[in-house]
Amino acid sequence: MKLEMPLFQNAKLLVVGDVMLDRYWHGDASRISAEAPVPVVKVGNREDRPGGAGNVALNVAALGSAATLVGIIGHDEAGAELKSRLEAAGVYCEFLRSENKPTITKLRVISQHQQLIRLDFEQRFDLADVQDLNFRVNLVIDQAKVMILSDYAKGALHDIPALIELARKRGMPIVADPKGSDFSKYQGATLITPNLSEFEAVVGHCAHEEELVNKGLKLLRDLGLQAMLITRGEHGMTLIRPDSPELHLPARAQEVFDVTGAGDTVISVLASALAAGDNLADATALANLAAGLVVGKLGTAAISGPELRRAILAEQGSGRGVMTSEQLEIAVHDAKEHGEKIVFTNGCFDIIHAGHVGYLSEARKLGDRLIVAINDDDSVKRLKGSGRPINPVDRRAAVLAGLEAVDWVVSYSEDTPEELLMNLQPHTLVKGGDYTIDQVVGGNYVESYGGEVKVLEFLDNCSTSAIVGKMREISD
Repeated sequence: MKLEMPLFQNAKLLVVGDVMLDRYWHGDASRISAEAPVPVVKVGNREDRPGGAGNVALNVAALGSAATLVGIIGHDEAGAELKSRLEAAGVYCEFLRSENKPTITKLRVISQHQQLIRLDFEQRFDLADVQDLNFRVNLVIDQAKVMILSDYAKGALHDIPALIELARKRGMPIVADPKGSDFSKYQGATLITPNLSEFEAVVGHCAHEEELVNKGLKLLRDLGLQAMLITRGEHGMTLIRPDSPELHLPARAQEVFDVTGAGDTVISVLASALAAGDNLADATALANLAAGLVVGKLGTAAISGPELRRAILAEQGSGRGVMTSEQLEIAVHDAKEHGEKIVFTNGCFDIIHAGHVGYLSEARKLGDRLIVAINDDDSVKRLKGSGRPINPVDRRAAVLAGLEAVDWVVSYSEDTPEELLMNLQPHTLVKGGDYTIDQVVGGNYVESYGGEVKVLEFLDNCSTSAIVGKMREISD
């Protein structure tokens, strides 16, 4: 299965569910209390993050999709902080406010990247608190393409069947992250995403794969669902659909650091990909890749669009090497998003010699990524005359891509790389040879947006033309 980055910017999602504030207090624990056998933590850093349905909406927004969030908070500082952080991230919040219950808050005390204790501040919301929730959903539902139900069993989702009906009347897919041992309230949803423990709490223990799939298919029929994605921790994910073979995806994490919020990432990426037009299998594979990224982070965390795109490129083996101009634009955009400095050089590079290798090594030291743009065969012939190039463009590109200093190689058909420079806007333009800075083609454009132009000498006084001339002398 070949993963591709969906057009997340076209996706609009409505998230409805239990919102909460995740608080993290970090500090050193270097001694044991004299009052009790517990560590004493000297708090040095405090951090607040949206949790629950708030984290789902935050993940949606981080991907570049439009996120609207409906939930309930209290009249308190925690609620104000939660709303402020979500809105700062681009999430539109349509919140109810409880008159007598606090915003659900989870406080984690962490030392040396280890969670020592979690303190929960919450009271379950009852029907009186959320009686206007469906009204709020009605206000914003027509702006969305997919509805996410983020159920943490805190009381916000008192009437799930009514919410599902609202979406179904509009032909809108409903993706639900279920809780509890009664899944009948999710009847008619498009897809549910239970973890294995939640699934087995409903259908009973599954001794083997066949039993898991058969019980999953029966649950699909009973609830009128189109699909079910069972997340299975270190065993990956299993997608079950009525008319297709099960799709099992192995876990992708290189190192599991913290599973907090991994389910939020799965449902947000899956639903966003569906809203962007992906099919279910591709959306699931993308969600599995994102889950592998998020468990390598501490606490509730969002996976950004550039992070996911970079992971896709790495998955395809296209993190470096020969690229089309379109692929290169994406790779450069991601590198810039990660704060990397881009260096660009260009030339024919007909016969790669020691001078080229030394020059490219020096150019690479000027930044984090080096692009080598090479003239295609027709433009080399126009510039150098008949009989050139000696090596066709694919061979020249392959040799350059094999050099340690080179990250990306791209060819161009024009006589100059000015169009590439306009599209890529590198931080530094480098040219090798006996040029002055004002003679470097494209230099004025690079300097116009604040870029830098440098000229480096070829090492060892090598010259491709001289090598070609010597070869012709020998052949004569």
